[in-house]
Amino acid sequence: MKGKKIGVIGLGGLGHMGVKFAHAFGAHTVVLTTSAGKKDDALRLGADEVVITRDANEMQKHAGSFDFILDTVSADHDINAYLDLLVTDGTLTLVGLPSNPLSVAAFGLLLGRKRLAGSLIGGIAETQEMLDFCGANQIVSDVEIIAIQQINEAYERLLKSDVKYRFSIDMASLKNG
Repeated sequence: MKGKKIGVIGLGGLGHMGVKFAHAFGAHTVVLTTSAGKKDDALRLGADEVVITRDANEMQKHAGSFDFILDTVSADHDINAYLDLLVTDGTLTLVGLPSNPLSVAAFGLLLGRKRLAGSLIGGIAETQEMLDFCGANQIVSDVEIIAIQQINEAYERLLKSDVKYRFSIDMASLKNG
């Protein structure tokens, strides 16, 4: 993917890993986010630049320039704005799960032969390949370890997007239940 431009929509649990992978692949990595407050984290994680998607001028500057976009957002959002960012034959792959169906303008796909794809999880061979790649490139998830007693607080923080970037429960805390 060296020499390619990859966008990652959303800088959460999946998005932060997408940034790390794209960077390790040698791609020019761009985080696409609604939150200017995530810029420093995005750059620390390996992004080459950050585009604030609420800024129409910023979005227009990148129109037709992405080879691949990974959409990690599970909230409702306008996917058509991101399709406009793809090059001819570019692909946008969904891995987030919005609760409502996405509305896609057919013309946005047809113009430029753009592809819209989805992915949930790979099989055993793909998972092993990913783990091997992570080991070879020192890619790890940013995790906050919590006690089981903090589960309600963690859920509230999750709703406020106040997680960097995954919660993991310390199973030893179950003894203190």
